[in-house]
Amino acid sequence: MQADAVSAGTGLCMKLSRDSEYGLRGLVFLAGQPGNASHQLNEIADATALTRPFMAKIFVRLARSGVVRSHRGRERGYTLSRPADQIGVRQVVEAIEGADVFARCIFWTNACSDINPCILHRVWDRTRPAVGKAMEGLSIADPISQGDRSFTLPFERRRRRHGMARPIDPGAPG
Repeated sequence: MQADAVSAGTGLCMKLSRDSEYGLRGLVFLAGQPGNASHQLNEIADATALTRPFMAKIFVRLARSGVVRSHRGRERGYTLSRPADQIGVRQVVEAIEGADVFARCIFWTNACSDINPCILHRVWDRTRPAVGKAMEGLSIADPISQGDRSFTLPFERRRRRHGMARPIDPGAPG
């Protein structure tokens, strides 16, 4: 399963990994929590209906890139490193996918490069700055501030299917 990011006005589709989608879901969960309390991976994984090991792999990358802070000891867990409206989607995607995510060809394999371009390479060269800029203009606070609950729907259905009664509400207290 891949998450799609469509370039404005071009119809081009950029494929991102499940890691990016799930990482963004975990971050939106944190952004929706009151205050800046530390949340354990078990809680984040439960809220996003993912396994703890999978979420741990993603959050290690996010901590290394400075998107979240890891806390040890009594208050162990993760917090956002700064207010959610100051954490851009582009930073998150680059932290998870790699800093070169916007330099990679979106059409074919890694064999495409400036030295050995695919037939559509120049199209992507012209388009990728707009895609990067669009992602810079989005923050992880946007789904919450715009009242968008679509990021929770697949997980709410999965929770009901597996008998997990508590619905996900990233805006509700812990």
